[in-house]
Amino acid sequence: MPEGLKLDAPRVADGAAIWRIARDSGTLDLNSSYSYLLWCRDYAATSVVARDEAGTPVGFITGYIRPDHPETLLVWQVAVDEAARGRGLAAAMLDGLSARTARELGTAGIETTVTPDNIPSNRLFTSYAERHGAPVAKEVLFEAEAFPEEGHEPEVLYRIGPVALADERR
Repeated sequence: MPEGLKLDAPRVADGAAIWRIARDSGTLDLNSSYSYLLWCRDYAATSVVARDEAGTPVGFITGYIRPDHPETLLVWQVAVDEAARGRGLAAAMLDGLSARTARELGTAGIETTVTPDNIPSNRLFTSYAERHGAPVAKEVLFEAEAFPEEGHEPEVLYRIGPVALADERR
């Protein structure tokens, strides 16, 4: 964990800051501010926020448990405030969140989708799998033509797991 930062479950009061971090990321599909408030209320157990020494969110991951695969954490969005980038925060958040959901909810792997042009996210999830000795399967989940707007790249599904988090499950 980068010095001076700590991981926490998001709270409704974090919704606006999380929305701003997502907006300013320049890569995420921005959801409505209302959806981030709901996410902080309804999916706090499967999401994480990184806070600076003042308690201000500087990064987040939103996720949920797949309804038909309760052992799988679906990672929805990952973002780090520009001022906190380059310190390994995204990896620390992903490791911390997956360890917490394994311990508390019994997850054994993660899924996410990443567009081919999102090099940082592709590296984040590939390095996560390497750190945890987990296999990775990739396939296109949604072709570009499935999206209503032009120019959207396909979303590639990463299935990572089982993840070696046995020590954190205890």
